[in-house]
Amino acid sequence: MRNTLIFAGSSCPALTTQICSNLGMASAAVELSQFANGETSVKILTSIREKDVFVVQSGSSKINDSIMELLILISACKGGSANKITAVLPYFPYSRQSKKKSHRGAITARMLANLLHVAGINHVITIDLHASQMQGFFKCPVDNLHAEPIIARWIRHNVPGWQDAVCVSKNAGGTKRVTSLADALKLNFGMVTTDKRRVGGNNMTASMIMRRLDGFDSELDADVSKLQIGQDDYPPRYESKPQLSNLQIEHRSDPPQQNGVTPARAHHSRQESQSSPRRTANMQSPLRSATERLTGSPLARAQILPARSAPMDEESEFTDERARDITHGRLVQGHIVPDDYPSPTQSAMSASTMIDNPDEDPMEMSRASSFFSPEPHPLGGSHDAVANDSDEEEESFNNPSYEQMITLVGDVRGRTVFIIDDMIDKAGSWIAAAECVVKRGGAKKVYCIATHGLFGGDALEELQECDCIDTIVVTNSFPIVPEKARATKKLVTLDLSNLLSEAIRRNHYGESISPLFSHSYD
Repeated sequence: MRNTLIFAGSSCPALTTQICSNLGMASAAVELSQFANGETSVKILTSIREKDVFVVQSGSSKINDSIMELLILISACKGGSANKITAVLPYFPYSRQSKKKSHRGAITARMLANLLHVAGINHVITIDLHASQMQGFFKCPVDNLHAEPIIARWIRHNVPGWQDAVCVSKNAGGTKRVTSLADALKLNFGMVTTDKRRVGGNNMTASMIMRRLDGFDSELDADVSKLQIGQDDYPPRYESKPQLSNLQIEHRSDPPQQNGVTPARAHHSRQESQSSPRRTANMQSPLRSATERLTGSPLARAQILPARSAPMDEESEFTDERARDITHGRLVQGHIVPDDYPSPTQSAMSASTMIDNPDEDPMEMSRASSFFSPEPHPLGGSHDAVANDSDEEEESFNNPSYEQMITLVGDVRGRTVFIIDDMIDKAGSWIAAAECVVKRGGAKKVYCIATHGLFGGDALEELQECDCIDTIVVTNSFPIVPEKARATKKLVTLDLSNLLSEAIRRNHYGESISPLFSHSYD
C-alpha cells in the first residue's frame, strides 16, 4: 500500500510483524526507549508527511508504560504532519472501567479516550470492547471488530461433535455475547450465576434451609392424595353437545323494574355479605363456583369442557423439564463442595440454635438473615440491578468465610460445553463455572474460550491444573509470556493478524468493513 506506514509498539511486536507480512510491507522505523528515571522516549526515523499512519499497540504486563508510549507516538506523528493517524488496539486498556462502581469512582475508559483525542488520533480499530457502548466515549470513528467469526471457525474445524455442544455464560453480564455465538453455530446456550449475598457469620445458609424442606414436596403430595372430593364437586360434563331445550338455565333474580327502569344495585358491605343467611344456605363448592366463573353459562360450559375421561398416570402425563434444567450447587472458596459439606458461614451460635430448636421453622429463623436481605449497592439499589462483572466475582472466592450458591441454567449432561467471555484475567470464576457444569451438570468436556487472554498472576497455571477444564482458547490480542505459553498444554492461541491486516487495508482504501463481521462456513 502506497503512502502507508505501520508503526509497532513495544507491547506486541510479533503481531505487528505478522500484520505487515500479510500486507506485503515492513514496519516503519522507530526508536522506543526509556530514560533512567522511567520516562518514555519516542524517535521516528522516517518521513511521515502526508502519510496514512497506523500505530499498533495493545495492552501488556506494563500497561501504563504501553499507554504512555502510544500517546507519545501519536503525538509525534501528528507533529510530523501525518495525513491520518489510526490507532490499532487489539485489546483496549482500561476497558473494564467503563462505568462508575462507587460515588467517587472514575470512568477511566472515557478518560483514556479523551487522551487519545488530545494526542491527535483520527480513527480507532479495536477488537471486542468490554462494553460496546464505550464507542460513545470517542470523538472519532471507532471500528469495534469481533473475534467471533474466528472462534466459530476454529470450533467447527477442531471440536469433534460440536453440533451437540452448549454455549454457557459464566455470569449474567455475558449472556449477549454467548447467545450471539450460539446463534452463529445453531447451538443451545446456558448460564452460570453465583449469589454473592450469602455472607456473614450468623446467617442461615440455603443448604440448611433446603435440608429441612427436602420432604416438604412429598408430604404435600400425600396430603393432597388424602382429600376426598364428592361427586357433586365435579363440574357437569357432557359426552355430546346438549340441546338448548334440555338444559335448565338458572336465572338470576333481578329487582323488579319500575316504569321500565331497573333500579341501581345496592352496594353491600363485607360484613353484610358474610352474615347473609341466604348466601350461606346456597353456598356452592369452591371447585364448582370457580368452574362456573371461568365457563359462564351452563350452555357455554357444555361446549367448552371436554368429556370426562379415565384418570391417567401422573408420571407419564406430567413432566417437569424446566426444573431439571436448573441445577444448584454450593461454592466454597471458588470450588464446588458436596451438599453435606459444613458451611463456613454457620457459626457456633447458629449451630447450637439449630440443635436446641429442631422444631423451629427454618424460614422464621432466617427471616432476619442477610440471605433474604440483599446488601445495598454503592450507587443505590441492590446487586441484582448491576451486571455481574468477573473482577467483582473474584473478591469472594478468596474469602474462606464466604459460601455462595451457584446455579446452572440449561441442560449440559453428556455434552461438550463452551464457556465464553471476552477476557480471561483471574481463574476463579472460570474454574467455578467449569466445576459446576462438570460436577453438577454432567458435562463431558469443557472449553474455556475468550478473546483476550490477560492471565493475571498465576491464572494460567491454575487453569492448567484444573481437571474440569480440557482446553483454553484465546487470541493473540494480548501478549502472553512465551515460557508460560509453552508450559500450558491446554492453551490454544488463535491468530488475529489476518483480521487486523484486512481492516487496515479496507480502512486505507475506504472500503466497507462489513464483511469482517460475517461468518465463513468453509
